[in-house]
Amino acid sequence: MEDHASYPVRIEGELRAEPSRWLWLVKWLLAIPHYVVLAFLWLAFVVLTVVAFFAILFTGRYPRGIFDFNVGVLRWTWRVAFYTYAALGTDRYPPFTLDDVPDYPARLDVDYPERLSRGLVLVKWWLLAIPQYIIVGILVGGGTYAVRSAGGWWWTGGFPIGLIDVLVFFAGVALLFTTRYPRALFDLVLGLDRWVARVAVYAGLMTDRYPPFRLDQGGPEPSRAEAVAEPEPAVEAALPPEAAPARGRAGRIVLLVLGSIAAVLAFAFLVGGCALVTIDQTQRDEDGYLMSPSADVSSATYAIVSESANIDTGGAEWALDTFLGDVRIRSESVRAVFVGIGPAADVDNYLLGVEHDVVTDLEGGFGFGVEEPRPKYSTRAGGPPRSPPAEQTFWVASATGSGEQTVDWNPQDGEWRVVVMNEDASRGVASDVSIGAELDSVLWIGIVLLVIGALAAAVAALAINAGARRR
Repeated sequence: MEDHASYPVRIEGELRAEPSRWLWLVKWLLAIPHYVVLAFLWLAFVVLTVVAFFAILFTGRYPRGIFDFNVGVLRWTWRVAFYTYAALGTDRYPPFTLDDVPDYPARLDVDYPERLSRGLVLVKWWLLAIPQYIIVGILVGGGTYAVRSAGGWWWTGGFPIGLIDVLVFFAGVALLFTTRYPRALFDLVLGLDRWVARVAVYAGLMTDRYPPFRLDQGGPEPSRAEAVAEPEPAVEAALPPEAAPARGRAGRIVLLVLGSIAAVLAFAFLVGGCALVTIDQTQRDEDGYLMSPSADVSSATYAIVSESANIDTGGAEWALDTFLGDVRIRSESVRAVFVGIGPAADVDNYLLGVEHDVVTDLEGGFGFGVEEPRPKYSTRAGGPPRSPPAEQTFWVASATGSGEQTVDWNPQDGEWRVVVMNEDASRGVASDVSIGAELDSVLWIGIVLLVIGALAAAVAALAINAGARRR
């Protein structure tokens, strides 16, 4: 079995003074600024880990700048987690920095791997790590560790409350009533946090060394103690005091900020592009229309009418044809129903004095992926219509009959309404209705978003690589 000092992840926490008996009750509030910053940093972490995945796959190396940035995110996360509810180990407020802070009681470091396996990167983060994920799920609970403990590790466990939560709560109760943090409890919590950190680094592709199934409780790690005892490199001693850290620090910070922003944008573009491409490839019907899920529209009145839809292209009708295309309304009912689209003014005149329901809202909407849109209605009082709907001449598109009926319409400028009635204009209308359009541009928009996302990810990687590179 490998010794403790050989593992490339070192996480430490020192209980230098007894924490306040009451401050832990409000640390969730005090740490909110860190939570906000870490949310963006972890988005960047995820995007850059994807970039590193491909770099390892093709070169066998983890880009050093990205590695330093991701270690900085883990380091920042550990400081805030140690301050808050992953340990409650200190009352000293965590600094806002990715760099190591030697005098802070919580420290984390990861050895840079000169070479990584190209084949292992394909399976270690999901297949090989499954046993570790199960254990970590028990330790950190069902919520993402980022929300639960200030940015933490980026998976979801299967339990509502983790073991670390329970132990830290007991520690808080002990502080509240005795003003002392039980040392044995602190050592156990620190050991569990070390386990989580090692799995996070492994899942982040930052090492090929499998996390040991071993609980290393409190105290400094031997590797850290040995590193502290080693003399400083001569090149550092030769530099003037503060010269090396100060040189280019502002530029590095700017690059890191810009890189993080680019990573967040890349994440948004990539998610949006993947969503559009997936919708285009999975939600089209046999005729190529992107259709919404069916909504059960029913009413005890004589008609169901949509709200007025105002189309005004300003003379750019080509935009409708290019981006929207034809619109399709599909209706399925047992009784013979009439489905029609007509000018809003003509529809209102036809239904003047007729009892009908106007659809005012759809819970969930007619969006893609919605399972059961639920319409809400506003009833208009009145009596029966003067004549059946099919006898009217103002409809621009309509269909009549039982079973499945489709209405295809090429949208034009104007105000329009959709009407669903029984064919004989009797009371009590019921039908399953879905709406869609050709939307031929969805696939190309999705591809463009993916390209922009990939470019933004590359910019983020370059900026962060330059900003985080050690001098």
